[in-house]
Amino acid sequence: MRTTAKTVGEPRSAGDAIDVAPSAAPRGGSAVLRRVRTTRWAAVAFVAPLIVYLLLFYAYPLYRNVELSLHDYTPRAFVQGDPEFVGFDNFADVISSSAFGLALRNTAVFTLVSITVQYAIGLALAVFFRNNFRLSGVLRAMFLVPWLLPLIVSASTWSWMMNSENGIINSVLGAFGIGQINWLTSPEWALASVTIANIWLGIPFNLVILYSGLQNIPDDLYEAAALDGANAWQQFWRVTFPLLRPVSAVTLLLGLIYTLKVVDVIWVMTTGGPGNASTTLSIWSYREAFGTGQPEFSPAAAIGNLLIVIALVFGFVYLYLRRREDRA
Repeated sequence: MRTTAKTVGEPRSAGDAIDVAPSAAPRGGSAVLRRVRTTRWAAVAFVAPLIVYLLLFYAYPLYRNVELSLHDYTPRAFVQGDPEFVGFDNFADVISSSAFGLALRNTAVFTLVSITVQYAIGLALAVFFRNNFRLSGVLRAMFLVPWLLPLIVSASTWSWMMNSENGIINSVLGAFGIGQINWLTSPEWALASVTIANIWLGIPFNLVILYSGLQNIPDDLYEAAALDGANAWQQFWRVTFPLLRPVSAVTLLLGLIYTLKVVDVIWVMTTGGPGNASTTLSIWSYREAFGTGQPEFSPAAAIGNLLIVIALVFGFVYLYLRRREDRA
């Protein structure tokens, strides 16, 4: 009888080959599943710190602020932990207060003037620095100084400069024959004074963001516009401004949110005075909670929630406009 030699590991028949294949498939499938599970756990590990941070420093404070505004929290209630639930009474008291209308008007003027002038000056500087020249880097770094200084230091400096008696601004104006201006103590000038200081503080932010946006506009477009006979203003209006619109929208939105909650600059310079001449909603909220020695935490939280609602409204408007623009 003739026999045929078989190599080691060679299946003796077709059935043997079929039996071997299924045993290998589960091993490969389990390895794939292990890799998928490992990838998922790695993703969870990377996202977990962010989720914990958002819960601790955003979600929980927001929940506590809403709870404060819906209860009547007094120092005694904080100690004993039994505040009375009053619903929306705190919001009704705030809105019906005689100080609400003036604080809302001051907030609107302070915010709109600040972000408009900051954006205009920041955009002009960004366009100016787009053409690299000698010492442009040094000058850009110098413009960042207001952004790097602590806000209390900047506000204190502006308070000294605007001092009615010996401030440098009145000294310069006096050299041109302009009389003394009570920047910080006059109801007519107090809001303008803190607005000027806030504009100075916000220009570097606008400059940095808009300058970065300008770097993404190809030089070929400016060359083509120049060949078509467009002057500098036409190039800005037809090329720069339209292509910078998405960056401009983000810059204005962030500036709006930041300006709505400005407290330190106004508090250091005028404490919202004289009277309520420079009192904004954020200053009113801070004063109710910490500025009088008789804290009213629930009305302060209600005012803060109103500011959050205003910011959310503008945020949703921005998202709506972006979606409509993307669909178009």
